[in-house]
Amino acid sequence: MARIAGIDLPREKRIEIALTYIFGIGRPTASKLLATTGVNPNIRVKDLNDGDIQKLREQIEKNLKVEGDLRRDITGAIKRLMDIGCYRGRVIAAACPCAASGRRRTRGLARARRRPSPARRKPKVRVANSSRA
Repeated sequence: MARIAGIDLPREKRIEIALTYIFGIGRPTASKLLATTGVNPNIRVKDLNDGDIQKLREQIEKNLKVEGDLRRDITGAIKRLMDIGCYRGRVIAAACPCAASGRRRTRGLARARRRPSPARRKPKVRVANSSRA
């Protein structure tokens, strides 16, 4: 099993698709990565040799920010927006479903999402009044 950037890649998938299991690598980045390393994108992960895996691992470590480092940067950027009090930061802090676009269309949706769904609400307890019986 190939382990790259702390992620075990699925053995039966093509390497081009399997690389997208790593946070921060999508299809375009995976294609560019395979082109620069010279690895065939149609080969299955189980058929990769150690040299190919090593080339991919080195290229990712050297040129890309993935997994924990990328998550940390994203979290830091969001925290910075909220700290400086800009519009985007306030929208993120208010937990609106859409961070930067379409306020008019999503305003009702944002209000609706904050309430718990009917299935999760506590059922109203009805007390039987014995004097009415």
